[in-house]
Amino acid sequence: MIIHCTQKLLSELKPKVTDETPDDPFWSWHGNLLRIERKKCVLLTNDVTLFSMFIPGLTKPDFQSFKFIFGQSLFKNLLHEKIPQVQIEAVLTHCEYLSYQKSNNRQVLGCMNDLKKQLEYIIGDSGGLESTDIWDLNSKLNLTILSPLGRKRPIQALKEKLQELSPV
Repeated sequence: MIIHCTQKLLSELKPKVTDETPDDPFWSWHGNLLRIERKKCVLLTNDVTLFSMFIPGLTKPDFQSFKFIFGQSLFKNLLHEKIPQVQIEAVLTHCEYLSYQKSNNRQVLGCMNDLKKQLEYIIGDSGGLESTDIWDLNSKLNLTILSPLGRKRPIQALKEKLQELSPV
């Protein structure tokens, strides 16, 4: 699995940047570092399905163990979306081989900018970051209809792709 990072996120992670490409673009994500309420947060978006995860309040040790944080967040988000266990396991096996590259898809970055505005609104409407249910926030983000997907929602596109990869 590859995370294409913005310059801000790369400077925080300080990873070894590779130039490998996945066999299937589904295993490619984009990540951006955001500051919300003076806390460092990361927004990650899958390149194919535009399924997104918001991870708030990261500290320096979290960035040092980002592979674990990413996998744990992905697991919890898939559980929250009621994805079948077999499909979750299929996805998580790819998390073991996480590598980093510079961002390269302006369309995904544009969608991430739209999602950032939405999550800022949802957080403000919930009374701030501390009182926001992050799993519900992520669910709301993934119900947003995004133009690159046509009339689909990211959660719909993710479920269809997972069904292709690992039928239940």
